[in-house]
Amino acid sequence: MDWMTDSEEDERFEWDTSDEEEEMSKGNNQEGSSAPPISVSVPSQEFVEAGSSRSSLLLHFVGMGFSEDTVAKAIKDNGEGQPEVILETLLTYAAIEKSSLNSEQSPLDCSLEGEEDVLEDDDSDMSNFEDEGCTEKSSDKDMKLSMLVEMGFPLDEASSAIDRCGSTASVLELADSIHAAQLAAESVDIEGRNTSAPVVPRSSFINGSSIKKKRNLLENQRLNRPVHGHKIKKLCSRQSEVNDEGFSSLLKIPMPMIGFSVPNQKTQLAHRKLPEAAIGPPYFYYENVALTPKGVWDTMSRFLYDIEPEFVDSKYFCAANRKRGYIHNLPIQNRFPLLPLQPRTIKEALPMTEKWWPAWDPRTQLNCLQTSISSAKNTERIRSTLVKSGDPPPERVRQYVINECKKWNLVWVGLHKVAPLEPDEIEMLLGFPKNHTRGGGISRTDRYKSLGNSFQVDTVAYHLSVLKNMFPNGINVLSLFSGIGGAEVALHRLGIHLKNVVSVELSEINRNIIRAWWEQTDQTGNLIELPDVQQLNGDKLAQMINSFGGFDLVIGGSPCNNLAGSNRLSRIGLEGKQSSLFYDYFRILDLVKNIMGKNI
Repeated sequence: MDWMTDSEEDERFEWDTSDEEEEMSKGNNQEGSSAPPISVSVPSQEFVEAGSSRSSLLLHFVGMGFSEDTVAKAIKDNGEGQPEVILETLLTYAAIEKSSLNSEQSPLDCSLEGEEDVLEDDDSDMSNFEDEGCTEKSSDKDMKLSMLVEMGFPLDEASSAIDRCGSTASVLELADSIHAAQLAAESVDIEGRNTSAPVVPRSSFINGSSIKKKRNLLENQRLNRPVHGHKIKKLCSRQSEVNDEGFSSLLKIPMPMIGFSVPNQKTQLAHRKLPEAAIGPPYFYYENVALTPKGVWDTMSRFLYDIEPEFVDSKYFCAANRKRGYIHNLPIQNRFPLLPLQPRTIKEALPMTEKWWPAWDPRTQLNCLQTSISSAKNTERIRSTLVKSGDPPPERVRQYVINECKKWNLVWVGLHKVAPLEPDEIEMLLGFPKNHTRGGGISRTDRYKSLGNSFQVDTVAYHLSVLKNMFPNGINVLSLFSGIGGAEVALHRLGIHLKNVVSVELSEINRNIIRAWWEQTDQTGNLIELPDVQQLNGDKLAQMINSFGGFDLVIGGSPCNNLAGSNRLSRIGLEGKQSSLFYDYFRILDLVKNIMGKNI
């Protein structure tokens, strides 16, 4: 990234985080605005080939715990340009391997070794298939039938799902289609309270124990026992509707973004039932930008146990917009905000600006706080334009100035003078203590970058507030992609004692900020620092879990570089180099749940 300074060109910029384009689109992109409209980005084949190689892909998935041979086969079958498809294939392989270990060989059980010799004919007679059993020449349809039946689905429903979705649909998509068909035949509450049909989240197919849970759920259905359920996403029609903002119709971004609740807003009392696989321990909390390419939140939701995201704009907590989505299994009742409440207008938060604020600038709140700022050339250009234009300036000049102020979050500091926010002002707006990112050899540019990629503390603390009464003696936290410690600051401000915090953060600058805050606030717990989520494996997690008894909370937000709307160069979703680290969040969370489950 090219970081802007006062001496550099002001026309070249790239933001790491952004949801400003939605605000700009509300103004119909008036003339003079350079904010890009929301769009769906599809990676070009050239970009994918240039940005990844077979060796790097192989190493990435091997680092996630898959065997080298299996990864190589998945890459060969799917090509190098489809990391998400490769991952789903690997998860399917894992389900097959676990199934074969946990159950006796059945007439419909197929081995992985025969997959390379799959026949093209999908119209084979089922009676002949059952008689012949598993052979190395089983068709692709037969192999998928075998996997679905082994997962516990009836043979006729599995076959119908393949007919509906086509022979190219993945096993996971077929499983979701079967669930959808089951729900269509039963009475299902549209809000997600399923009265009869069992639902297993897509991510639960990873291990054998989850397949056993699926069988138990099917048994419950046959015995008419109540089970947990939730809304099914019909994945066989993924290419269907796309709304006006370019987002998948499977997960619509609500307006206004108030989630299940926000302070001082009258909302209906929210209720939700979590899928069985999502219920703790531990509690987990995942955050990322709300306005992503089509289907990204749907994918993240499927991997995180099919929990529906909670979309919240931080403008309800402070004077700046920050549209984010959160997937978590925390309770949603009895939340409370940090006190004192933050001011929610610019003039209240930055009172020194009120004297100079012109009547023709209608802004009351700032846009999303970014990682870079406007240059001195740009602010001087605005000043000179206003001086030459008279008072009040003509409409075209006013619109130009307002557009620049919105884009760069400029505030009025004098007659005809605008300026970017100072780092300490951004710290205040984001809920961090004053000078949180100052000192210790940290440059001004680094402060902007670190703050722009952080949590808005008041928003996160509101969601985490339910933990205070649950953990009166303190909490053990696994903080992934810790950044400058937004989660730790939120818990501390809530009065929750931090017993053990494992902070995983790649940036040495950010690690220094967290360590300094830990010392400045006289924390009495243990801070364990690790540099890279990709190096955090099951052995290390097991050692830490055995050392202090497990994690109470797994929290973090993976990089949004390839998701943010203003990233016009590589907005390719979860296939991007940085944003694909979401899968490491899921991998680590799943490991923690499995290890802690064994220790119970």
